[in-house]
Amino acid sequence: MSLGHPAPRPDRGDVPARGLLTGDRYRAELDDGRELYLDGKRVASTADHPAFRPAVDELARLIDLQHDPAHHDLLTYEDPESGLRLARGYQPPHTLEELRVQRRSAEFWHAESLGQHGRSPAFMASIAVGVHDFRHQLENSRKGFGENAHAWYRYCATNDLVLSHALGDPQIDRSTDPVDDPDLALRVLEENERGIVVRGAKQLTTLAPLAHEVLVYLSASFAERRGEQFVVWFALPLNTPGLVTLCREPLGAAPHGHAHPLGARYDEQDAMLFFDDVLVSWDRVFLLRDADLARRGLGRINAWSAYIGHVRYRERLRTLLATATLVAESIGVAGFRNIQEDLGRLAGFADLTELFLDAAEARATVTDSGLLAPGDTAASRVWSAEVAGEAVDILRRIGASGLLMQPTANDLAHPRLRPQLDRYMRGAGIDAERKSRLLRLAWELTGDAFGQRQHLYEYVHRGDLARNRINLYRRYDQSATRERVQSLLDEPAAVASAPAPGAPAPDAPNPTAPSFQETRS
Repeated sequence: MSLGHPAPRPDRGDVPARGLLTGDRYRAELDDGRELYLDGKRVASTADHPAFRPAVDELARLIDLQHDPAHHDLLTYEDPESGLRLARGYQPPHTLEELRVQRRSAEFWHAESLGQHGRSPAFMASIAVGVHDFRHQLENSRKGFGENAHAWYRYCATNDLVLSHALGDPQIDRSTDPVDDPDLALRVLEENERGIVVRGAKQLTTLAPLAHEVLVYLSASFAERRGEQFVVWFALPLNTPGLVTLCREPLGAAPHGHAHPLGARYDEQDAMLFFDDVLVSWDRVFLLRDADLARRGLGRINAWSAYIGHVRYRERLRTLLATATLVAESIGVAGFRNIQEDLGRLAGFADLTELFLDAAEARATVTDSGLLAPGDTAASRVWSAEVAGEAVDILRRIGASGLLMQPTANDLAHPRLRPQLDRYMRGAGIDAERKSRLLRLAWELTGDAFGQRQHLYEYVHRGDLARNRINLYRRYDQSATRERVQSLLDEPAAVASAPAPGAPAPDAPNPTAPSFQETRS
């Protein structure tokens, strides 16, 4: 059995708060001895490994923007409890203005990353806010759990930690219950005076190799268990002994001279987490053996992240629209009616997402802890998953065969090839070099490994689409309309009145009506 770390308690003075993260501190803190594997090899230094370095550097650049005087007030706030400047994503909103400032801060972050950072620190910080907001319910479930949740939130906020979360069970056999095969889900093996011992795996943990901590809880599909030993929420540093992180194949590599600027910068990495009999200190446990609370809590702690997620998705749609427009212009089809119709579809998607954000603010409600939570975004999340494929297809259709073949920088530098490329691979008012860069970018958004991963992410990260549709149907209040429809059914059937004397029968031709020929004359 591996011993976990006791939870830092900044509220008790156990850990000095370090305030806003810097890019350099972020890089240094990733090299924390975690057990991280890529392609069968243990990674000694995340920040220096060629597979991770571009993504780490991009996150570090974004983190450093918090210290830029031009953005400092938007991206940070003064914490009244500590007096420190903290990242805006960690601010618990009490007013509509504070909620809107969170939105503007997230808009800046996601515009900088072109909507490609699904698990941005701004997104995950909002989940920590949700855990903090839900602390009273957690405390009611078991004494101390709410206090643990609050202390963890404060630790993350006052040290500006980059977070990940793990919800799903490993794909082994979805037709079997974990009670019958315990390896199907993460489970609690025992409770002792130091904490709980957990064994199992979590799939899929996006950003885990690049994060400080992971929050472990349950998705809606897995929240209600037959066995209470599978119901648990907790948080751990990713260097906890016994916690193993396995990375998938990186998507930002550049073999044969083909640049992948999006994949290199924004490949967040998706990882499996293996818990090899890990001891989780009691100070790190937030919920245990309470399936009903886990089910109710899922929506509560993700209220702000769903809202921030729409900000990110709008920026992704804008990126697709801008790229599609530039591609259309580069090949001389921007004036074609069908192309403008497709671009109009994309513009409509982006505009609707803006309206969903406005609606979430208009329907915001105060929680039992006094925070202002955005209104329910369930229907708009379903819609987002439904149109994600069409948004990508529009760019793919406009680029068509041009997405499949474009020269590399080395091709363009070759003296034998360059004259041919300048002559035959130029575009409409654009030279071959710039056009090739544009269409390779479009390919990266739609066709290569990174683009396909991003597309799949849009479809699955909001949860099971069929289940979400069913939940919408079950929750939608149609009672008043049902009563109106049923009242029509309860009315006496209408009886057709007899024709007046001398009037033609209903089926008889009317001699005074103009003929077809007369109406055409």
